[in-house]
Amino acid sequence: FLSIGYSTCHWCHVMAHESFEDPEVAALMNRAFICIKVDREERPDIDQIYMGFAQAMTGRGGWPLTIIMTPDKKPFFAATYIPKSGSRGQAGMMEIIPKVQELWEKKRDQLLDSADKIIDFIRSQSKPPAGAEGPNLDKTALDRGYEALSSIYDPQNGGFGTAPKFPSPHNLFFLLRYWHRTGDEHALQMVEETLKAMRQGGIYDHVGFGFHRYSTDAQWLVPHFEKMLYDQALMAIAYIETFQATGKEEYGKTAGEILDYVLRDMTAPQGGFLSAEDADSEGEEGKFYLWTAQELKESLEGEEFRLLIRLFDVHESGNFEKQRNILRLRSSLQDAAAVLKISLPDLCERMERLRTRLFLAREKREHPLKDDKILTDWNGLMIAALAKAAQALQGAKAAEYERAAIKAAEFILQENATADGRLLHRYRNGAGIAANLDDYAFLIWGLLDLYEAVFDAKYLKKAMELNESMMEHFWDKDMDQGGLFFSPDDGEDLLLRKKEYYDGAIPSGNSIAMHNLLRLMHLFGRTELEEKAWKLANGAPRTSGFGQTMLLCSLDYAIGPTSEVALLGSREDATIAEMLRAMRSRFLPNKSTVLVDGKEIREIVSFSRNLPLDEETASAYVCTDHACSLPVRGPKELMMLFLGNSRKTHGDSFLERKR
Repeated sequence: FLSIGYSTCHWCHVMAHESFEDPEVAALMNRAFICIKVDREERPDIDQIYMGFAQAMTGRGGWPLTIIMTPDKKPFFAATYIPKSGSRGQAGMMEIIPKVQELWEKKRDQLLDSADKIIDFIRSQSKPPAGAEGPNLDKTALDRGYEALSSIYDPQNGGFGTAPKFPSPHNLFFLLRYWHRTGDEHALQMVEETLKAMRQGGIYDHVGFGFHRYSTDAQWLVPHFEKMLYDQALMAIAYIETFQATGKEEYGKTAGEILDYVLRDMTAPQGGFLSAEDADSEGEEGKFYLWTAQELKESLEGEEFRLLIRLFDVHESGNFEKQRNILRLRSSLQDAAAVLKISLPDLCERMERLRTRLFLAREKREHPLKDDKILTDWNGLMIAALAKAAQALQGAKAAEYERAAIKAAEFILQENATADGRLLHRYRNGAGIAANLDDYAFLIWGLLDLYEAVFDAKYLKKAMELNESMMEHFWDKDMDQGGLFFSPDDGEDLLLRKKEYYDGAIPSGNSIAMHNLLRLMHLFGRTELEEKAWKLANGAPRTSGFGQTMLLCSLDYAIGPTSEVALLGSREDATIAEMLRAMRSRFLPNKSTVLVDGKEIREIVSFSRNLPLDEETASAYVCTDHACSLPVRGPKELMMLFLGNSRKTHGDSFLERKR
């Protein structure tokens, strides 16, 4: 009996309390089964296999995932949450366990035969059909992805599809790149409306910051209250990129708030980032985050409470269960300031005083459980987010974001790595569990962005070393089309090795790996990496774009134009600093930047080797599609080169409008 869940899963807790901790159910289970509990976040490889089985057999999935299987790991029964006793046509644990035991004793051959057929089916589904072609790898694939997202966009509430609604920031990453490539304003509009709706909704924690996991309704009001590290990282990146694309401070401010939450509540003393905070406290989902009108009134002074009523959708009878309120903004703060006839800075200052009072009052409550394991892949995402923030959110916090990203990277590279340079997946009272594809791909992503934030060449070298290890142990060497397996070639012997191309709550490892391969190729000048990237993409299943928006982001990079910028001089040089500020304030997704300040970087970055050694003043060279510009020596001249490149794709661009 295999139960797969995770520490912040509400229904996992319910099933544990109802059944696994119940002496009557436990006695039945122990007579019938060897009972195994698996944390899906520690063993995503196991979860992938058995979730695929559950979806194939029942048409649905979720956690807790309940699997009954033979001693050699072959499943023949799947379900999600099972109550202790049956009701309304659903069998409970008390009915299922004796029935399975009876079948095992009396009709074992039938169960074994069924398990074999199921495994054969799953294996057949994991292989591409003979002669199958991947998606058309050209601009038409980007168009199809855009059309697919447009077709399910919710213009009333923002986001995609109906309830439940998930953040899915990789959809927004793609739409920003599509807008940048084509100038299609509707693509940017979908991004902005979604980000605004989420920031104003109950899915956002207006008191302590950060995003809850997803919204149970289409309006972003009622969240599933757990907070996951990966959501914070990916949503921060979405807001940062939209800030760069539009120049609107509200997006940069939200990104900063998300990161403030992570640095305050989700950072280990050693530097790594913790995995999640539970939805439950005091045995009740969401209790920590909910307010009665009376609690709000008692926590605030009279004028503050009146402002709260004006700003938030708060009711005496509550907007949620038991006369409690989920805090949700009625409108944007800009609109509220106009209605209240006060300046936006004044409103923000009053709002911050109000929020601080509520935060201090809430801190007295019993906090939800914190999952304090440190996962390499999710930390890679957060390192990338902090590195991007350090570049784009230029201000007092930039140095803090840099330091946090460096400290986390150093922790992971020291603690979650083996002597031979391989990665480990999880740290908690010591490191363990062989790393999977996502660990390598996401950490490489973080290290590449960290290099561009701080220009320490060791992070660039480490990214290439990890990429080589990833290709050695995860690349499919038996197929012309290639692609990367989720588990390594020397990992635990499981029922099958899967390749994952579809995005879920986090982007697929193959999609991020493709993007990394292309970035490393342009920096290191190794064309075989580009060949691998195209092979990887060719191996992806054909799709309209649903579920593969991160792959489309990588395809956008592959199609180009791409640019590599070499800055000659010191990071402390005023001209270099001005050129960096100019680039970092804009959305330039297909660009890599290196600082050529010594011999070491010239040895690593191929296109910098032939640049002059004796420049008297700081300068920049921009190489686009393997052709390099003459040197420029100021931010205006530098940005004019990017303006010219953008005209190659869609003419008059946002760069010109901002100029």
